[in-house]
Amino acid sequence: MKTTKILFLVVLAFAITSFKSINKTNQSREFYQLKTYTLHSDEQVQATDKFLKEAYLPGLKRLGIKNIGVFKPKANATDTDTLKKIIVVIPFKSMDQFLNLDEKLSKDKIYLSAGAAYLNANYKQAPYLRIESVLLKAFTDHPFLITPALDSPRDKRVYELRSYESPTEAIHANKVDMFNAGGEVKLFNRLQFNAVFYGQVISGPKMPNLMYMTTFKDQESRDAHWKAFSDSPEWKGLIAMEKYKNNISHIDITFLYPTEYSDY
Repeated sequence: MKTTKILFLVVLAFAITSFKSINKTNQSREFYQLKTYTLHSDEQVQATDKFLKEAYLPGLKRLGIKNIGVFKPKANATDTDTLKKIIVVIPFKSMDQFLNLDEKLSKDKIYLSAGAAYLNANYKQAPYLRIESVLLKAFTDHPFLITPALDSPRDKRVYELRSYESPTEAIHANKVDMFNAGGEVKLFNRLQFNAVFYGQVISGPKMPNLMYMTTFKDQESRDAHWKAFSDSPEWKGLIAMEKYKNNISHIDITFLYPTEYSDY
């Protein structure tokens, strides 16, 4: 009976230790929300910009959320889409911080006052068309958002947001492994791609997929970096590995520049 009790205590202690270890691991990787505001008119852009700059970002920072990026797509001569977009990247230390955000903002009198025109807009004068939200969990090899140190003019900078879709969940996990264990993140680091984040999408419209953002001082620098990547022996070795073949079914690339009130 005594032996059984001792065994039970050992198992219980092991379970508690394992739970703490898992919890600690989860806390050591950030979560990211990408909010994409789709807008139809310049008036909507101005209204949403004003809200983000004067109410939303200051409200997040009062809650301890920092390093918030706000971006707009770069003009593309081949793009016929007349809709405008603003993309906001918000880092969270935990899922609880994300889930409690709206409730805490609703109690922030400064936020409610500064954002009143946007928050209380008439249905005939909405400040945007739609908001799309994507939630990501940071990669193990890049667990925290890193703000790039770029000194070029903001409108010249290139922030490249990529989305890699995979045919199945298992194949998606293989592509994530290629970034982490395979060394793709390390290669980006070696070549100084100034990656802001890498994240596995845990909720979004194009799953299964991953997303990441790299940054460059200008378009010429971006092109030179990607040439160095393609020519590198590490990349050539990775794409030659049988286990990593055919793990992407679709790629979306969006070129962005930071707004003047973005944190980076």
